[in-house]
Amino acid sequence: MSKFKILQIGKFYFPIPGGMEDHLYHLCNELKDKCELRVVIANTKPITKQTYVNGIKIIRVANLGEIFSNSTCLTMPFWLKQFNSDIVHIHLPNPMAHLSYILARPKGKLIIMWHSDIIRQKFFLRLYKPFLLRLLKRAKRIIAASPTYIEYSPFLSKFRDKSIVIPLGIDLSRFVLTEEIKKKVNKIRNNFGDRIVLFVGRLAYYKGVDYLIKAMENVEANLLIVGIGGLEKNLKNLAQNSPARNRICFLGEVTHDDIVSYFHACDLFVLPSIERSEAFGVVQLEAMACGKAVVSTNLTTGVPWVNQNKKTGIVVPPRDSEALAEAINSLLEDPGLREEYGKNGRKRVEEEFTKELVAERVMNLYREEMRS
Repeated sequence: MSKFKILQIGKFYFPIPGGMEDHLYHLCNELKDKCELRVVIANTKPITKQTYVNGIKIIRVANLGEIFSNSTCLTMPFWLKQFNSDIVHIHLPNPMAHLSYILARPKGKLIIMWHSDIIRQKFFLRLYKPFLLRLLKRAKRIIAASPTYIEYSPFLSKFRDKSIVIPLGIDLSRFVLTEEIKKKVNKIRNNFGDRIVLFVGRLAYYKGVDYLIKAMENVEANLLIVGIGGLEKNLKNLAQNSPARNRICFLGEVTHDDIVSYFHACDLFVLPSIERSEAFGVVQLEAMACGKAVVSTNLTTGVPWVNQNKKTGIVVPPRDSEALAEAINSLLEDPGLREEYGKNGRKRVEEEFTKELVAERVMNLYREEMRS
């Protein structure tokens, strides 16, 4: 039996970082021996390049710049027509991919991976919404990363009957506590002490880091903030004016390899997000893979579905520094509870959120659609 021909359409691709990009990269690497794959994404430059990454053909389409934070790839419809696919798998939100699909009408059954709603570009969304709903109606199946998102999304809730939950996954092998990482962990603990709270992520409006900084006024521990972003200057000023200023350290960007050491070195991980732009919180999985308890917020997204309250960590209301401080303190003062939540989190990742399991579920969906 010949392999299915799958056309994947995304925003960008490895080595460009990002949640959607990481998911597409892991998915394609797991599927490449089971399907004939073609990946069409935007380039970061105004030229089109065809390359191979781990044996997968990647077409990076010339990008003339961004409008409303979306790539402008005028020749993308042309490239979508070049592959006679059985299934077209589009990763949304991605208006450029959407427009290109409508113009090109490539062959194949349409499957959509819905990574998140469009939250911030409200004016653009008012114009775009009718077309987006039409595309979702056209799709054979819609993949959501969590049941919570299907329930609360104003888009997916209209298409519950054809939506399916396939979560995001991670590469567990990356988080093994090797001897080299142990040495780095010891160095981090020597530098920052034996009570370490960790945040990893973009310093953006929806992450709620300002509430975490405020919470640290009532927490006797060191907060390590890993990441950069548009709010970095404001957050550093906030920290500098905080009574906890000597216990808050901004580490900036940390390499892909070194970040694992910080996960293993911390006592617990905090994701204090405040907006639905935080659709899933893969970084929680990374902390859980290292056996760490997680404190996160009760958003109407996949965040509290990933981190199960009083099983893998503690879930608190968003925008509540007092609740954050209380949850952090309760875990810092109870090593046994941290260990229990950490073990439960590691087990949950192993059973639900590995890249291999995710790809297997996607492949089963392809087979189901090809039989229908």
